[in-house]
Amino acid sequence: MCNGCVQKEYPDRGSICLENGSYLMNYLACANCHQRDFVLISNKSTEEEDGEEIVTYDHVCKNCEHVIARHEYTFSVVDEYQEYTMLCLLCGKAEDSISVLPDDPRQSAPLF
Repeated sequence: MCNGCVQKEYPDRGSICLENGSYLMNYLACANCHQRDFVLISNKSTEEEDGEEIVTYDHVCKNCEHVIARHEYTFSVVDEYQEYTMLCLLCGKAEDSISVLPDDPRQSAPLF
């Protein structure tokens, strides 16, 4: 993809995983037409593979349709946790895990 369009390649986003949208704080301008305008989403697809949902799409320049970055978001349920990941040159990299139980066993205080 195009590292000339972004301030930082694959910024660490902690646990913020975007299924759609764009992280415009990291967008400099289109390296092709040098305009800083809206970033569109194109070629969006959703696949399910081995119980894992994978959403992919391209971030493209509104003016010249230059491909800025390829976005990949995954969701799966592993044991008793919902697992989320994101990897994108523009939006960054992130992971999150949330318990499907009312009380997350990882957050409970020890009894002794």
